[in-house]
Amino acid sequence: MDLVINKKSGVPLYLQVKKQIMDHIRNGTLKVGFKMPTERELSEQLKVSRNTVSTAYNELEQEGVLKSYQGRGTFVAEEARSWKAKDVKNKIIKFVDLGLEEALETGMDPDEFLEVVSLRVKEKVELMSKLDAVYVECNIEQSKMFSKQLSQSTNMNVTPLTLDDLAKMDKIITDTIEKSQVIIATFNHVNEVARLTSGFNKEILGVAINPDLESIVKIARYPQGTKFAFICISDAFKFKMQGALESAGLGNLDIIYTNTQSKEELKGIVDNSDVLISSPGRYNEVQELCNREKTVINFLYSLDDGSVKALRSKIIEIKCHE
Repeated sequence: MDLVINKKSGVPLYLQVKKQIMDHIRNGTLKVGFKMPTERELSEQLKVSRNTVSTAYNELEQEGVLKSYQGRGTFVAEEARSWKAKDVKNKIIKFVDLGLEEALETGMDPDEFLEVVSLRVKEKVELMSKLDAVYVECNIEQSKMFSKQLSQSTNMNVTPLTLDDLAKMDKIITDTIEKSQVIIATFNHVNEVARLTSGFNKEILGVAINPDLESIVKIARYPQGTKFAFICISDAFKFKMQGALESAGLGNLDIIYTNTQSKEELKGIVDNSDVLISSPGRYNEVQELCNREKTVINFLYSLDDGSVKALRSKIIEIKCHE
């Protein structure tokens, strides 16, 4: 992790540390599950006081960006999720007030100003409806679900694809990507999607996802002492799942997390567990393996609303600069 501190800039050192860590997370250099250096290690590396690093880490943890585990260390808890500004509505109202003041000063009356604003909003909505996008996930179930959500919330035409689709890149997939104006993926897949589509020169945008409350409730209903096993595809999803359960007050579950591809190893884990929790990409596989003798909970996620709003804004910005 490459951080550069400027002690002569006048910017508090802890803010410099915090900002650069957030920048590394946003651009994908630091991924979910990455173990951060200890406070002592980073303070020695940057030649700053340990208190400087401690303050930066504490603020990032309070904001949900980092997560500390007793005896294990501090990890990246979210991949560039949309850090929501406080009082967004009030902020927008201030912009409207400024626009109205400018309009009145130039002689435009309030009705005229309202007409300009309404026309501009209509233009932006129509702009979004003419856009084609692809949404990429590790499994087709979530890809279809999130594509539908994005289509409904943005009016874009969104086609669901998987990482496997990009890996094989046949003519149908190639034509679909070439037709699209933008590629969208969850933050933990952005770097891989960028690698697989590097030859298309397309803008790649990330969105954050949140755990489905129903999945959490199903898990919480089981009595203490229940043996759980969570099976998924990636380390990123495994770490995200662990953080979601801890945030829901379920950090003390007797649970094994695995993304093993070994059928023999997986069979052993399944046989020694009471309840199985699966990511959507491995749900059918896990159900077949246990022959439906045990409960399999499909751990679902939904798109973060704030992240989708930020995505809409970014897409409009990109389109307006074309």
